[in-house]
Amino acid sequence: MSDNTTPKIDFQQLINQQELVLVYFYASWCYPCQKLMPVLDEYFAKNKNISLVKIDIDQHPKITKENKVNTFPTLIFYKNRKEIKRRIGYCSSEELKSFLENNA
Repeated sequence: MSDNTTPKIDFQQLINQQELVLVYFYASWCYPCQKLMPVLDEYFAKNKNISLVKIDIDQHPKITKENKVNTFPTLIFYKNRKEIKRRIGYCSSEELKSFLENNA
């Protein structure tokens, strides 16, 4: 549940920050989400042409609902502010690379 200490975020501003943006919806209590986090961190440490936005579903339930995210983890890939593709569940580093490169 959200409270006054939860930072407000402007989702549209986040997806407008770069041509290619991957939004990662996760929960701290979700094991597949925890397992995916280092895969994402490793990929994005090496690849600066895509922005990564992490959305904690417990801190931002409104954004989660507005994006029709019901299963976690969920990755939503945006190109020029338009949703291109979604991926639900854990993925390996090879699967992540393929997902992003095939849709960029």
